[in-house]
Amino acid sequence: MNRSFWIIALINFINSLSFTILIPTIYQYGREFHLSDMETSFLFAIFSIAQFFATPIIGKLSDRFGRRPLLIISLAGTVIGNLLAGTAPNAMVLFFARFLDGVTGGNISVAQAVISDVTTPENRAKGFGIFGASLGLGFVVGPVLSLVAQQRSLGTAFLVSSAVAAIALILTIFFLPETLQKKSDPSANIFDLGLRDLVKGLTFPKLGILFLINLCVGTTFTLFTFAFQPYYLKVLHQDTKSLTLLFFAIGIVGVVVQIQGVKIMTKYMSLVKILFIGLFFRSLSFILMPVVPDIHFFLAVSIIFSLFNSLVQPMISTLISLNTSPEEQGKMSGLNASYLSAANGIGPVIAGLMVDQKNPLTYGYPLYLAGIFTFVVLFFAVRNRRKYTPKMT
Repeated sequence: MNRSFWIIALINFINSLSFTILIPTIYQYGREFHLSDMETSFLFAIFSIAQFFATPIIGKLSDRFGRRPLLIISLAGTVIGNLLAGTAPNAMVLFFARFLDGVTGGNISVAQAVISDVTTPENRAKGFGIFGASLGLGFVVGPVLSLVAQQRSLGTAFLVSSAVAAIALILTIFFLPETLQKKSDPSANIFDLGLRDLVKGLTFPKLGILFLINLCVGTTFTLFTFAFQPYYLKVLHQDTKSLTLLFFAIGIVGVVVQIQGVKIMTKYMSLVKILFIGLFFRSLSFILMPVVPDIHFFLAVSIIFSLFNSLVQPMISTLISLNTSPEEQGKMSGLNASYLSAANGIGPVIAGLMVDQKNPLTYGYPLYLAGIFTFVVLFFAVRNRRKYTPKMT
C-alpha cells in the first residue's frame, strides 16, 4: 500500500469520526425540536435522499476532474452543514442543514474510488478491508467524543463533528495528491446521470446484481439503525450515555474484524462466501435482538452482530470494484453510494410508519422486518452468485 492509500485511509477515519459522533445523538436531538418519531424519521431520510441524487454526479465529476477537488467540495459541505445543525434555532434550519450535508456528501464514494485507483486487483479486498476498518475506527473514537460533547448539549456534538470534518478537509487540501491517472471523456455531459441511469445501473452485467444487493442490504440496515436507539432507550430503559458506550464497543469489535478478520478470511475463502457469512449472521442478529427485552440478552446479540456485520460492506465494495474498469471506478462508486443513500432514505421512513410511540414494544417491529428481509437478500445473493463472482475470487 502506497502513501496515498494511507493518507486517504486517515482522511476516511477522520471523516467517519465526524459522522459517528452524530449517530448516538440525532434521534434525541430531533426530539429537542419536538419532532415526532415520524418527523424524526424524515430527519434521518432527508440526508440520504439528498445523497441519492447528488452522489452519482459527484462520482462522475471525480472521473472527469479528479478525486481531490470533489473530495474537498464534499468535506466542505459537511463542515458547513453540521455547523448549521449545531446552531439551528428551529427545526426548519435543522432539516436544511441535514439536506446540505447530504447533497454534498459524496466523500465516501470518492474515497472508495481513490482506494481503487491506488490498489491492484489482488490487494483490493485487503485495501477495502483496511478502508472499512478506518470507518470502524471512527465508530470507536466517535462515540467517545460524542459522549464528551453531550455533557454540554446534544447540539455541541454537531459542532464537534463540524470541527473534525474541517481537519479532514485540511488534510485533503495539503496532503492528498491526485490519484486519477486517466480521466473520463470530457465530451460527455457530466450532469446526465439522473434517475434513468440509476435504474439502468441495476441492469449492468455483474454490477447490477451487486447494486441491487447493496440497495436491499442498506434498507435493512437503516431499518435497524432507526429502531435501535428508541428500542434501547424506551424498551430496555437505558440512557444516552450507555448507548454511546455500546456504539464504542461495537466499533472496537468491527475494527478488529476488518483489520485482521478480513485479512485472514480472504486467505481461506472467496469474497462471495465471506459476504454470505456476514449476511447470515446480520439477519440472525436483527431477528434475535427484540425477542427478549432484556439488556444482557441485547448486549450479547449486539456483540455477535458487530463481529459479522463489519464483513458485509467491504465485500460488496470490493466485488463492485473488481467488476469495474479503472476509468469508471468513480462513476460506479458514485452509483453504488447513491443506491445506498436511497436505502438510507427508505429504511427510516418504513420504520417510522411501523412504530407507535404509545407502545414502545413496536420499536422491535423494524428489527424483525430487517432480519427477515436480510434473509431474503441472502437467498437472492446465493442464487445469483455466478453472475457477479469475479474469476480471481
